Amino acid sequence: MTEFGKQLTATQTPIPGLIVFELPVHGDTRGWFKESWQREKMLALGLPDFGPVQNNVSFNDQIGTTRGIHAEPWDKWVSLATGRIFGAWVDLREGPTFGAVFTTELDPSRAIFVPRGVANSYQTLEPDTAYTYLVNDHWSPDGQGYSFLNLADETVAIPWPIPLHDAEISAKDLTHPRLDGLTPIPARKTLVLGAAGQLGLALRTELGDASHIEYATRADLDVTDPALPTARRWRDYDTIINAAAYTAVDLAETPDGRRDAWTANVTSATALAAIAAAHQITLVHISSDYVFDGTLDRPYTETDPVSPLGVYGQTKAAGDAAVSTTPRHYIIRTSWVIGQGHNFVRTMTSLAERGINPTVVHDQSGRLTFTTDIARGIRHLLETRPAYGIYNLTSAGEPTTWADIARNVYELTGHDRARVTAVTTEDYFSSATRPVAPRPRNGVLDLAKVEHTGFAPRDWRAALTEYLSAT
Repeated sequence: MTEFGKQLTATQTPIPGLIVFELPVHGDTRGWFKESWQREKMLALGLPDFGPVQNNVSFNDQIGTTRGIHAEPWDKWVSLATGRIFGAWVDLREGPTFGAVFTTELDPSRAIFVPRGVANSYQTLEPDTAYTYLVNDHWSPDGQGYSFLNLADETVAIPWPIPLHDAEISAKDLTHPRLDGLTPIPARKTLVLGAAGQLGLALRTELGDASHIEYATRADLDVTDPALPTARRWRDYDTIINAAAYTAVDLAETPDGRRDAWTANVTSATALAAIAAAHQITLVHISSDYVFDGTLDRPYTETDPVSPLGVYGQTKAAGDAAVSTTPRHYIIRTSWVIGQGHNFVRTMTSLAERGINPTVVHDQSGRLTFTTDIARGIRHLLETRPAYGIYNLTSAGEPTTWADIARNVYELTGHDRARVTAVTTEDYFSSATRPVAPRPRNGVLDLAKVEHTGFAPRDWRAALTEYLSAT
């Protein structure tokens, strides 16, 4: 009877993301059985949901067969069907652990998860060793993203149990560069779409200009182009932040605006979701309180059913539905966005300075949300990686109305807040000669879920004071 062990456990190694698993193997007089890969159990132990698409087997009939040291542009789950190996892994990724080495033995009761950029090698310690591995991308003949390290490199100094001069080795594996001749493998890329918009500009400030972050406008990348699936080498991307959108709420009610809104907010989101699903990319998508009709007498939560009133809200709700089909997504619901460029606060500031006394609606409730806080919240989610799904993300504080915000702007810029006259939405738009979109009267979003992840939104009043002092 063969009995290796009965408890599934995971152990982190000194190389970030490289995880050793002890696998239960159950034997009897007929042989043994194990679960080589069980997604639900592995995820519960901290394994990323890496989405394997291919299963490979390397059979080695001799003791001392030595293979590697190879780093490929995919994640890998390694286990043995028969035999035993001495495994060695070298971190070739850009960063402080470049060159770090981890070694251990594997048999059918042990497996290891190898993240992209960590080079893999092994030496067989028993005959007829069957080395199996799952990967989350298909082999490509173009050679991009691969890196190879010399098996005999003195810098990493792998303590091979069988000296290499006595081992069965491919001559090619002894001609690869040493560690000091390798270029570290860069992190997978982050692509920010809508880079010239209010949120795009805030994301550039928040995320910076690291080499693995790309910023794109529609002129750089047209996400409605049918050729989008081949417009980038998508396997090199980890994250897409879709900060591009059609936001002209009233123009969306016109024939041309309706078409443009559906194209930008739905067609584009659907295309991005398909790419994200195909390449294990995390898709961050910006949504709106306009997906609700505003009739609730409490803040909206992430689980409330959508019920949009106008075209803009309908397209945002449809875009959300498309994005939710990709396994790795963060849908950021926000409201009353303020950033660089034209916005309500800047308009009120200008009116105050020009001596104009505005009328502003007082029957729509919500909170201002500053793009700096949205960008900060997105970074927080990407760094902490809570459960994928929808997250409400606005500024905090007591809900207010547009009229009250206008009064605060007047007061903070040294003007009389009484100059602002409050009116109903119906009265405000009564003389409009163009289509007017219906607006949710209650746009307040519940922030408990995002706060539970450890993110602390700023109070909108404090944020408004800071914003005005900087402009």
